[in-house]
Amino acid sequence: MKLYTVKTPKLVKSLFPQLVWEFSVATKTIYLTFDDGPIPEVTPWVLEQLAQYTAKATFFCIGDNVKKYPKIYNDIIQQGHAVGNHTQQHVNAWKVSNELYISDSIHCDETFKTVLKSSKRTTTKLFRPPYGKITPHLARKLRELGYSIIMWNVLSGDFDTELSPEKCLSNVLDHTEAGSIVVFHDSIKAQEKIRYALPKVLAHFSNLGYTFDSISI
Repeated sequence: MKLYTVKTPKLVKSLFPQLVWEFSVATKTIYLTFDDGPIPEVTPWVLEQLAQYTAKATFFCIGDNVKKYPKIYNDIIQQGHAVGNHTQQHVNAWKVSNELYISDSIHCDETFKTVLKSSKRTTTKLFRPPYGKITPHLARKLRELGYSIIMWNVLSGDFDTELSPEKCLSNVLDHTEAGSIVVFHDSIKAQEKIRYALPKVLAHFSNLGYTFDSISI
């Protein structure tokens, strides 16, 4: 079993206050996020599920996938969702040089601009580090480039190959509240669990009077 916490500890959030972990909201609003796409096997299905509930979300996209599947990326934008930079090659900040990491992040932004060259929305200032791994130095550099670094306070665990779909669902249902930023993945590895959990999450919280919004900073 992979080691991770479903609910981000308060201590972690207090140690890195410059990162965005959740939102303080006066309404029953939840912020669903999807990492690692877009891909044809999962992302269009996610968009269909969201549309059924008029739900908006934020997709943290890998630049290389955007380059491969520009139409899906365009569909995300056209359907009113937000997008964020997840680096060009899904690089691990703890395993590469600072220079390579920043270069890869800028490359991702350039890919977004190229794919959406005919659109007014050619860039994003939302960033999520792959694996949730970042250093204070890189966080400062990214903020200097104008990015808001979006983390989360609820991790579904859909990436965990040893986690059951039922447990993935309970991770979200048991820990999500107003203002929560929830992480799913529109990826091949996560698709069994997200196909089980996402429709139930949307139905459950919609029935409780919650709405789902995209992140806008």
